[in-house]
Amino acid sequence: MTTNAPPVLILLGPPGAGKGTQARMLEEQFGYVQLSTGDLLRAAVAAGTDAGKAADAVMKAGGLVSDQIVIDILRDRLAEPDCATGVILDGFPRTTVQAKALDALLVESKQRIDSVISLDVDDAAMVTRVAGRYTCASCGEGYHDTFKVPATAGVCDNCGGTDMKRRADDTVEAVGARLEAYHAQTAPLIDYYDGHGVLSRVDAMGQINDVAAALRGLIKSAVPA
Repeated sequence: MTTNAPPVLILLGPPGAGKGTQARMLEEQFGYVQLSTGDLLRAAVAAGTDAGKAADAVMKAGGLVSDQIVIDILRDRLAEPDCATGVILDGFPRTTVQAKALDALLVESKQRIDSVISLDVDDAAMVTRVAGRYTCASCGEGYHDTFKVPATAGVCDNCGGTDMKRRADDTVEAVGARLEAYHAQTAPLIDYYDGHGVLSRVDAMGQINDVAAALRGLIKSAVPA
């Protein structure tokens, strides 16, 4: 890695751990670009890149996009000018096979992973947190059965809308299954990055600003000024 290579950070964490929220805050703090797998795929398909066309064909056929296609899309995205300040990977890699493919990709661009941060959660509390979520269908404002209820039941504080929606997979049973799958899939990945000396862990059950402060401190320590 060259001394001026853009930083590469990875956020790990199960559904509801706050990866998206924290990544957006880090974007504002450091000027990094958040790259999530879903957004990358949609953008590549919309742009009609070679990798995007390959992904589109697979998805239209009902298949799963291969690791190689995702790597190709990521390679294209990392070459874009806005990524020169650094990137935060959210949702990739998910397995050690993907982690090794990412390592090889970064070698090509003379980069390396500066820090991998695991947002650790309490599973039981996380089920309660995620299963209680709902949003205003009109403006997207988020609410929760326990932690954030509208001032007037059923009426959005932000826009006055009355159509509230919940994700179909935000039930107690579905969230529990997603957490089990995450831990089974990600445990080897955490060991992989721990073995490479780049893993840190943050308690993600605290207040958003406290978690953000912990992340900022870790990144400032990991990324050369």
